[in-house]
Amino acid sequence: AGDRFDAIYENIFHRPITAPKSTFSIDVDTAAYAKIRMYLTQNGSLPRPDAVRIEEMINYFSYDYEPPAGDTPFSSQLSVSDCPWQPTHRLVRVGIQGRTVDDERPPANLVFLIDVSGSMQSANKLPLLKRSMKMLAEQLGENDKVSIVVYASASGLVLPSTNGTDTQAVLGALSRLSAGGSTNGGEGIELAYDIALENFVPGGSNRVILCTDGDFNVGTTGTDELVRLAADKSEHGVQLTVLGFGMGNHNDAMLEQVSNRANGNYAFIDSIAEARKVLVDQMQGTLVTIAKDVKIQVEFNPTTVAAYRLIGYENRMLKTEDFDDDKKDAGEIGAGHRVTALYEVIPAGVSSPMLPEIAAADELKYQKRKIKKNDDDDLLTLYVRYKEPEADVSKKLTFVL
Repeated sequence: AGDRFDAIYENIFHRPITAPKSTFSIDVDTAAYAKIRMYLTQNGSLPRPDAVRIEEMINYFSYDYEPPAGDTPFSSQLSVSDCPWQPTHRLVRVGIQGRTVDDERPPANLVFLIDVSGSMQSANKLPLLKRSMKMLAEQLGENDKVSIVVYASASGLVLPSTNGTDTQAVLGALSRLSAGGSTNGGEGIELAYDIALENFVPGGSNRVILCTDGDFNVGTTGTDELVRLAADKSEHGVQLTVLGFGMGNHNDAMLEQVSNRANGNYAFIDSIAEARKVLVDQMQGTLVTIAKDVKIQVEFNPTTVAAYRLIGYENRMLKTEDFDDDKKDAGEIGAGHRVTALYEVIPAGVSSPMLPEIAAADELKYQKRKIKKNDDDDLLTLYVRYKEPEADVSKKLTFVL
C-alpha cells in the first residue's frame, strides 16, 4: 500500500493591494519532522515531497521566545531578515509563545486507544509503542486516571479506568498486548470516547491518545467518516492526541486530518528518544490547554510590501471572514507551546522574477486609501484570535511589526 500523504500545493504570492490579509489556523503538530527523519536515518531514502509539511519541521524545535506578561496567554515574536534563497526578498518570522503553567497540572483522564492489528507487529510499531506507554505511565499521579482500549477485528477494554499511581496494573495491561487481526478504527474510537466521557473530570484534561499506523481496513475506514466521527466526539470536551508509528502502510493523511478536526495534536514516534520528548518532556503542554480555536491573521501594508507568501500551513488556510467567525474551528495550544510561521516578502520597489506572474492583477480603483501617516512604514500587523479553554466567545490580540 505504501505510506499515504495528502497532496501539498505550495502557497502562491499575493499582493496586499488585492489580498491584504493572510489567515490560518495554528498548528503545533510535529509528525512530519520525525517521519522524515525516519525515512532518512532508518530507511536511507528520501521521503515523498508530500510528506514534508514545512510548518511541522519548523515547529518541531524549541525557540527562545519571551513568555507573555500578565494574564495574556500569548506573546508575539516578530522579526524580519534577508531571505536566504532570494537575496532581494525578506523573510518574516511570525512567532507566538504560549504561557507556561507553573502550578500543578490539572488531573488527567487518559484513554489509550491502541491499534493491535496485524500491521502493528513490526519492532517500530507495537513493541516501541509499549515502551513509550511505560514511560508515560510513570509520569502519572494519584489525581490521574488511565484506561486502555484496544482495537483490531474487535474492540475491547483491556484496562478499566485505573488510578495513575497503580503503575503495575497499567504495565501489566500493556505487557499483555499482542498484534493480530484486521483493523476497525471507527469502532475503537467510539468505545474510547465513551470510556473518556464515563470518567470525565470537569476542569481536568480529558484526552483520548490514539496509537496506530493508521492502516484502518474494516468498518469505518473512509477518512471522511473517521474525521466526522472524531469532530463530533470532540464537541463534548474530550481532546485527542494522535501518535503515529511505523512505515510502509502508515496513513499519515488520515491521522493528520483526524487530529485537526478533533481538537487534537499529531506526533510521529520513530524512536524511544522521540517518545520521551513527546510523552515525558512535553506532556505538560499536551495535557494543559491554555487556548482553543487559535487563529492567526496577518495584514500586510501595501506601501511597504509588494507581495507575500506564507511558507507551509497549506492545509490550515482559512478564509479572511473565518477569522472573526467563532463557529469556525481552529487549533488548540498547550501550556508553553509556541507556533512559528515564515512569510517570504517582496518589498515594495524591488524588481523580482516572482512579481510578473501576479503583476497582472490590476490595481483596485477604490483601494488607494490614504494610510495614516504614522503607519506608512509598518510592514504588517499580526492579529491572534483565541478562546479561553472553557469559553465560546473569542478574544483578539494585536501586534505590529
